[in-house]
Amino acid sequence: MIDENKIQELFSGYIVRKDLSKLVKGNALVPTYVLEYLLGQYCATSDETTIATGIETVKEILAKHYVNRSENQLVLSWIKERGRYKVIDRVTVTLNDTKGTYEASFSNLGIKKVIVEADYVKNFPKLLVGGVWSIVDIEYRYEEDREHVPWVIEQLKPIQIASASLEDFIAARAQFGTEEWIDFLIRGLGFDPTALSERNKWYQLVRLIPFCENNYDLIELGPKGTGKSHIYSEFSPHGILISGGEVTLAKLFVNNSTNKIGLVGYWDTVAFDEFAGRDKQVDKTLVDVMKNYLANRSFSRGTEQLTADASIVFVGNTSKTVSYMLKHENLFMDLPGKYQDSAFIDRLHFYIPGWEVAIIRNEMFTGDFGFIVDYLAQVLKLQRSMDHSDAYRKLFELDETLSTRDKLAISKTFSGLMKIIYPHKVASKEEIEHLLVFAMEGRKRIKNEILKIDHTFDPVRFAYTDLETGESREVMTAEELRYPMLRGHQPVAVPGGEGEGDEISGTAAPNTVGIPGSTTTSTGSDLPAQPARPSGPIHFTIAENQTGISYRTLFADYLRGATVINIIDPYIRKAYQIRNLVELMQVVLDIKPQGEEIAVHLTTDYGDFNRFEIEDNLRKIQDDLMKVDIVFTYEFDTSRTLHARSISTDTGWKISLDRGLDIFQRFESGLLALAGLDQRARYCKAFEVTYIKGK
Repeated sequence: MIDENKIQELFSGYIVRKDLSKLVKGNALVPTYVLEYLLGQYCATSDETTIATGIETVKEILAKHYVNRSENQLVLSWIKERGRYKVIDRVTVTLNDTKGTYEASFSNLGIKKVIVEADYVKNFPKLLVGGVWSIVDIEYRYEEDREHVPWVIEQLKPIQIASASLEDFIAARAQFGTEEWIDFLIRGLGFDPTALSERNKWYQLVRLIPFCENNYDLIELGPKGTGKSHIYSEFSPHGILISGGEVTLAKLFVNNSTNKIGLVGYWDTVAFDEFAGRDKQVDKTLVDVMKNYLANRSFSRGTEQLTADASIVFVGNTSKTVSYMLKHENLFMDLPGKYQDSAFIDRLHFYIPGWEVAIIRNEMFTGDFGFIVDYLAQVLKLQRSMDHSDAYRKLFELDETLSTRDKLAISKTFSGLMKIIYPHKVASKEEIEHLLVFAMEGRKRIKNEILKIDHTFDPVRFAYTDLETGESREVMTAEELRYPMLRGHQPVAVPGGEGEGDEISGTAAPNTVGIPGSTTTSTGSDLPAQPARPSGPIHFTIAENQTGISYRTLFADYLRGATVINIIDPYIRKAYQIRNLVELMQVVLDIKPQGEEIAVHLTTDYGDFNRFEIEDNLRKIQDDLMKVDIVFTYEFDTSRTLHARSISTDTGWKISLDRGLDIFQRFESGLLALAGLDQRARYCKAFEVTYIKGK
């Protein structure tokens, strides 16, 4: 839970209500950081009256000064008639080497060759590449000289936070717990943290690493609609998003004919949108120069060798499912042919599996206070030259089989996440391990695919050693856990599994780490259809975002043969939780012999919810189940001490569930949504289940 008073006190002037940009944007096609800059000037308060007044002020500013392309002639007329006028537009500057002057072009206003004083270029060099959104006072001065340009820049001010203190930011961060801080960061990106799973939040944060880590090379491939490119166009004035098909060698690195440095020399982050497309024509020379830059951060201008610090991001859509890519080709199969090169792929530091990132929906956005994105962008920029990777080296050691590039990639991802989540460098051993495992997983996803593409690469072991205990742990990707049959790993036996489609994927190897915080181990061997009494408890850990799990795979064979079933779950309150109960009853109905009666008793707690509404729903379930010979009863435990969740039977089985029935993440439940019909298509929350056989 985020303390609203605390964020108002610690970040006054640097936060804004995140729904306001939508209210003021209208037809102004400007990035979010421009809107939030303006909103931060007038709406940085929780007072509704002041916010309402501020919104009207910002709307008025945009209405008067933002240049809409369709109205550019009207604005030019205003400048001429009034002599001087303020505009908001994207300004790009070029050097006229013949005249020795700098000349500006205005994207929406449509005027060119406007003289710019050299001081502006020195202070804001990004004007030279890609352009900068600015507030500009323009004057009209007419002369009869045909070559004279009548437009004059009287004042130019880029729209961005003027300054940010990293020291103050770090001191304020220390006042937050880790979960609270991550949720606050997610709010800063415009999302409601309660609408995102933990894994989803972490992928959103990985998208920020290129803004705080020099020369960080990130790729994200996945389905449409997950917001892959949004952050690189809207979040920071230090990043630029370009279409993958529009970049040239001269534009990206250097134009040898003019000696003009390209995008990597001016921007902190250069992102390639729509990078995927197998049939795209790609300049092989560009690919070769790109490989050299990703590896050594250098490129040549004639005989001169130049370096740059820009991070490179590649985002694109996948055309096939994950299982198809794993079975038939690889996770890079949608890249243009010349980029399906092991040498290029090996230079990437992290692969965001876009299929794990939630499709953007309106209800995922927040209306609460979060960072002004430009402020967050500034404090991330101030950390670019820092290295926080030493935090894990004091506690853990990477496996010696990992290549230098593997270790570099892991270290850079770890360092970036430390800057974002723990800029004050205060983190527990468990938290540091969490970051390390996540960084290793993102790199392993790349290395696994390289080994498919190029068999000359030596296999490595993605493992690390705890220097305190000497214990070695191997890291697994989510795909290895979900599809072991496609990755060369053997699936762990499903508790009561009934066929390939019902397998719980994992690995039987002990000390194997999947998704951060999860250890996929099994203390039992392959279980028969009718579970026998084991020598000890059978335990499974299911990783977050894992699919292929259902109540049937988890419970069916342990409930079969029972005539009495007791369910203890204090959280059968909300509509989806009651639906969970109904879906469990469907499993009971499926395994119940015809003509036999089963008694099911639920012990729950209504908490702060309306008891009568919950009871009304439970009575409806009771009436429905009576028709199919299931005698359903329930009781409310109001002691507020009901925490342990379990299912037990009169056959001696007890199933301990740390999350109870609430094991699935939020999913689409409409008629066209498969997840609404089949639990195996749903993403899971991280949870553990233990099966104990009594006497």
